[in-house]
Formats: sequence, structure tokens, C-alpha cells
Amino acid sequence: MALIGIDASRAISTAPTGTESYSYHLIRALLPLLGENDSVRLYCREQPAPQAFPGAELRVIPFPRLWTHVRLSWEMWRDPPRVLFVPAHVLPPICPRRSLVTIHDLGYRIFPEAHPRSQRLYLETSTRWNARIASHILADSIATRQALIASYDISPQKITVVYPGYEADLHRIEDPETLAQAQRRYGLDRPYILFLGRIQPRKNLDRLIAAFGNVLKRHPELLLVLAGPPGWFADSIRARVQDLRLENHVVFSGYIALEDKAALLSGARFFAFPSLYEGFGFPVLEAQACGVPVLTASTSSLPEVAGEGALLIDPLDTQSIEAGMLRLLEEPTLREALIARGTSNLSRFSWEQAAQQVARILQQFAD
Repeated sequence: MALIGIDASRAISTAPTGTESYSYHLIRALLPLLGENDSVRLYCREQPAPQAFPGAELRVIPFPRLWTHVRLSWEMWRDPPRVLFVPAHVLPPICPRRSLVTIHDLGYRIFPEAHPRSQRLYLETSTRWNARIASHILADSIATRQALIASYDISPQKITVVYPGYEADLHRIEDPETLAQAQRRYGLDRPYILFLGRIQPRKNLDRLIAAFGNVLKRHPELLLVLAGPPGWFADSIRARVQDLRLENHVVFSGYIALEDKAALLSGARFFAFPSLYEGFGFPVLEAQACGVPVLTASTSSLPEVAGEGALLIDPLDTQSIEAGMLRLLEEPTLREALIARGTSNLSRFSWEQAAQQVARILQQFAD
């Protein structure tokens, strides 16, 4: 029986975003598949909730900084597993001969101006290291796989595309009182368009806000809700709202609790996600699961993920974003068609499917 180690440091979070959600759900789906023939050890920064990861050995190793580079490396030197899986981008400098890593995106290369210099340097160095040292690499999308091959001269055979799943508990909410309660909690007293994601330049919120300002001329009743935690340069996005004098029409709601996400998505006129670059784009699937029309970018992985269940726009063209917004507000037949196609699109994605693919790779390395 081989020992499979998994870095679970990003799987424990009180406010999970894409990478944290990926780690948590994939690890939970993997455990029943791996536990039949192999033992599994999870390396954690802190103690997870009881029964978060049933059947796994937990090695809780608190460390204030450089956890992967120092503390996880020490564990790999002291008592290495047969194979190590890191679902969150960065392998430790010391790792077993057999390793598997997920690289989620290369946004820092595609749009360097949307990332702080220190972050770009760190991601460039760590990704180049992963490309050289990992036994195998997982990519969330074909778009990310192609970017990795082009950027780091990686053999195509070394990279497998494994589509993540989405929050299976998310579904459309129809009850008016449930919708109203969630909207009151976030101060939403008018019809609204919803964006969900980290508040940072890469999400293309400057152009979304500008397009929304033009849309208001025909639909003055609307709010634009920018829901998510602040990221790098979030203050510039707030300043953009002030410059356009849209303070009474743009709401920064902060992080949306999981229990409110379905209600806020279900109550939106449509979901707007014109991001400049995404390695995958979980919010697109979440909106489709809640029966909401989706407006998203025609670039990176987003057309691949959205399938036929979204209206695609040019994210670099404010007029294209504006035109798409107006179509979703004024063409009910288009809205209904996108909702139906979005629901059908979801069958391509599940954590169970993803875990089966990853388990096969890990078991091959463990043998």
C-alpha cells in the first residue's frame, strides 16, 4: 500500500475563492477513490473541521510564512510519500521523485500589468520550477494547457486537462421571500446586474463599469453589484466609480457568503463576467447552475467553459460589453435560450468526474 501525500493547505478557508474551492472539493472527491488501495496523508496549515476529510491521515503543520518552501519541504525530506499532489500551483523545493501539480492559469504572463511585480516574479519562478520538476501537470482547461506549452516549452504529453466541478449545492431559488432577504442583507433595493469574483484589474471591471454607465441611460433603475473580496488595486476600481459619478448605482458588497450566493445569483437580471483572463472561470458555471443568463469574454478559457450557455463579448471593447448588456436586458428570447443552454452545459463538469481522472494519474505514479 503506497502513501499518497496531498497539500491541503489551500483547502481550509473561511472565505474560499477559486483555488481554495478547487482544493477542498477535489480532495473530498478523491479520498473515497484513493483510500481503497492506498493510504492518503493530507498536509495542512491548520486543523480542518471534523469530518472535512474523512479517512485521511492529517498532518497539521502550522508555520507563519513560507509554509510550502520551508515547512512542507521539511516534511518531504523527513518522511516523504510515494507521490505528492499539490492542487494549488506551487511544488515545494524538496519533493518526492513522483509529483503531480495543478497549474490554474498564466494570467500573470498574459496580462502582466494586472499583477504586482512581486507577484509576477513569484509566479513566473514557481511555474517554471513546476514545469521542470513535476512528473505530471494538471491544467483546468485546454486554454491553460496550450498557454503552458507555448510559454514553458513543456511536452504536451506531460499535461492533462482535467475540468473542475462546481458547487453542486447551488441551484435556482424561486421563493420571493428568500430572494428578498438576501437582497436586503446586501442593501439591494432595485433590479441588479451581478459580477462575482475578486475585485482586481484582471477582472476588467473598469470597462464593465464604463459600459454599465452607458446602459443606465436606457435602464436607470439598475444597480451593478460587484461581489467579492478586494484584490490588488481595488481602490482604483472604486475611484473609477467615483469618476463616472456612479456611486448610487454601483454596490461593492464584499465577499458573498455561500448561503447567500444562490439567492443573489438567482435574483440577478444577468451575470456579467468580462474578465480579461481566466484559467477556468468557476463563476460562469455557478451562474448557469442558478438559471441566470451569462455575459462573458470571448477570450482565454471562458468560451470553453461556458459552452453555448453564454453571450460572448470582446473584453477589450467597452462598446461590445455595453451591447451585450443591452441585449440581455431587452431580448427575452435570448435570455431564455442562454438559460436553457447553460443548464445543459453543466453536465460536462463535476467533482466526481475530475476526481476519477486525477485518481487514475496518482495511482499510476503510486504503483
